[in-house]
Amino acid sequence: MKAQTPPMGFNTWNRFLDSNNAPDWEAITHKSVVDLAKAMVDSGLKDAGYEYFVMDDGFQGYSRDSKGRVQGHARRFRPGVEELVAEVKSLGLKMGIYAVPGRFTCGQQYQDYHGLDLGSLGYEEIDAQAFADWGIDYLKYDWCRAHVNDGLDAPAAFRKMADALAKYAPNIVYSISEYGLFESHKWAPEFTNLWRTTDDLFASWDSLVSTIDQQIGLESYSSPGRWNDPDMLQIGNGNLTFSENRAHMIIWAILNAPLMAGNDLVNMTDEVRGILTHKGLIAVNQDWGGRQGKLIAADEG
Repeated sequence: MKAQTPPMGFNTWNRFLDSNNAPDWEAITHKSVVDLAKAMVDSGLKDAGYEYFVMDDGFQGYSRDSKGRVQGHARRFRPGVEELVAEVKSLGLKMGIYAVPGRFTCGQQYQDYHGLDLGSLGYEEIDAQAFADWGIDYLKYDWCRAHVNDGLDAPAAFRKMADALAKYAPNIVYSISEYGLFESHKWAPEFTNLWRTTDDLFASWDSLVSTIDQQIGLESYSSPGRWNDPDMLQIGNGNLTFSENRAHMIIWAILNAPLMAGNDLVNMTDEVRGILTHKGLIAVNQDWGGRQGKLIAADEG
């Protein structure tokens, strides 16, 4: 079975956000992405267990190709998606990619990213087959208000891609993100490997505390191959202090949460590297019988 332990890796999204939490699209290029993948290896993260390199939103061209497949941006990803995947995997990493169930990615809706038919609605089987052909190992499937824009039902839409993956790419780890809007922990374990339990996590202590509080009561839904996901790590981002970064890693370890880094790996400090690669915390996260930690006491908040 896939994802017998919580997936560990890196996702590009948080790395390319500016101080206003808006993505810098021009900074997302073939070279900058490959540089991050190389840094993931050179920094020791790969050896510590971080194996999935996930290319999030912002790599796409403005339209699909003649086969109906998503393309890389013609200028920023000139070699193409297939070449990017091959280069990342040549480093000994596994490759992940981003897609959405509706017509529009989150970047299109919230940050004016330009494109036509970038979402998987109506293209589920084409996309699943493309992922298989490219050698994709991990899919982040992001809701992005598909219920508002396209009238989709979340369980049905996420299951539709699950069926396509089962047909064309059964070995892909399937991660869904609907921000806990539809209680995905109650239905997603049937056909996904991990599901988001809350809204986006930001690089602030208040956001961390709020997200941690919202994990209470979800522990019974987590098991090997089926993981609650309180969102990607913010360790090394924003103005989080050493103690806050450390607490972040400790709690994610106890929660058996997926460990998906999102900091600047190229310019990572030794302090941040030490937290992300802490052998004891990774051992707790990865080898605890698949039993998620739970709240046992609370006092004065």
